[in-house]
Amino acid sequence: MNQKSEHYWVEQLELIPHPEGGFFKSVSQPAEIYHIKEGYERPLYTSIYFLLNDESPSHFHRLKSDEVWYFHAGDPLTVHMLHHNGHYNQVKLGDTLENNETLQFTVPKGVIFGSSVEDQGSYSLVSCMVSPGFDYEDFELFTQAELLKDYPQHELIIKKLAFEILPD
Repeated sequence: MNQKSEHYWVEQLELIPHPEGGFFKSVSQPAEIYHIKEGYERPLYTSIYFLLNDESPSHFHRLKSDEVWYFHAGDPLTVHMLHHNGHYNQVKLGDTLENNETLQFTVPKGVIFGSSVEDQGSYSLVSCMVSPGFDYEDFELFTQAELLKDYPQHELIIKKLAFEILPD
């Protein structure tokens, strides 16, 4: 199989750094607006290309909308989730279904999550669709200290996928 490099995808798709980690490009947003409540409107959905590598994971964050992840190319990617009740679980996106990988997965709104690829030199290209549509006002990044206060039992994954200090 002829696997393209991560640099190929970054260049061809014109991806730029994302504040949570990885590289992205917004690719779809309809004209329709979803009226959630007075003063709170969002596009019906938004969609991005998103590329993560072993040096740049998606750091722990939370959205106010569901986010559907679609695997496209590269290596398997793990979505790590911290739930309100303290439960941690993970889902592996990839195209090797016999290894319990899945081609798509929906992260429920309100769940704290981050994503990573494991092996040195590996990357994963996915698309992420958010409905109602993404807005940075609905995006919350977390520090290690914030998460360790509520989820001390998950220290290893928090230290791997949460910022010590939030980026500017």
